[in-house]
Amino acid sequence: MAEYKLALKKRELVGKKTKLLRQEGLIPSVVYGGKEPVLLSSEYVPTEKVLEKAGYHSPIDLDMDGKKQLAIVKDVHIDPVSRKIVNIEFQAISAKEVVEATTPIVIINFEESEASKIYHFAMTHSIEEIDIKAKPSDLPSELTIDASGLKEVTDKITIADLKLPEGVTLADKELGPEQVIASLYDPAAEAEKREAEEKAAAEAEPVEAADVPADHGQKPEEAAAESAE
Repeated sequence: MAEYKLALKKRELVGKKTKLLRQEGLIPSVVYGGKEPVLLSSEYVPTEKVLEKAGYHSPIDLDMDGKKQLAIVKDVHIDPVSRKIVNIEFQAISAKEVVEATTPIVIINFEESEASKIYHFAMTHSIEEIDIKAKPSDLPSELTIDASGLKEVTDKITIADLKLPEGVTLADKELGPEQVIASLYDPAAEAEKREAEEKAAAEAEPVEAADVPADHGQKPEEAAAESAE
């Protein structure tokens, strides 16, 4: 049994008519993975709460008008203006089958490292989530990496630093152990570098010929006219 549960009802409205469902505070959705896709809808507020907690990695027990189905979120469509959920796609899964899910990578204890406490380095993330494979009951809500041992600005966190729970494997075989997840930089050094570049750029700006005094404080065109006389 999954930690998260969501009640849904079958719907008849499709296409542009789903706008009527949204006006009633419902979110249209579809469940794939069976013989045919199942069209459903659910109340907005409880659905949003479940999605916030389950994300794309935790299985959800769907109650589809009394029919139980284990599923994970496949995709969520968001309105670009209102930022409200427009439609949800679920993928039906079996409790016994290995499934693929996207799981966030959480780096902890960086504030306790020498890199942060002593040298005041900052961290930039290259990878914030990763695709993994596992049975639904083994899917972790997140993968954590302890960064308390970081010291030098050249230190990095890589795929090799991931400690996968038992029964969990990486779905992307192209990710090698040296793939960088997060790296460090020195904000103070970066600021100095930017200042030096801006100063150099300002000093290198071309000067208009008309603004450059010639001999005796004359501008070039005045000196040329005088010599012509």
